[in-house]
Amino acid sequence: MFKVTKSAADQVKNAAQQGGSEGMALRLAAQKHPDGTYEYMMGFDEVTEDDIKFASEGINIIMAPEYVPLLDKATLDYVKLEEGEFQFIFINPDDANYSSVS
Repeated sequence: MFKVTKSAADQVKNAAQQGGSEGMALRLAAQKHPDGTYEYMMGFDEVTEDDIKFASEGINIIMAPEYVPLLDKATLDYVKLEEGEFQFIFINPDDANYSSVS
């Protein structure tokens, strides 16, 4: 099952407040490239009737059914990469890079 860390959840909530997206779900998507690496996408969106819906760390998450197998074992985190530089990362054991930034 896809998970969100507390650090990522706090930042998602903050981004929703700053961007006027409160009440919207976090939409996730992924694309697997031929070399086994993944590209990740995320943004706030409205729920559609075909979406898979769940919550993690108080964040409502949605994704189209075709992305569930690609993201099932992944975790979204928000980490400090360098001094003063923070980014969301996807940690996915199925990704050839194991983690990637969107």
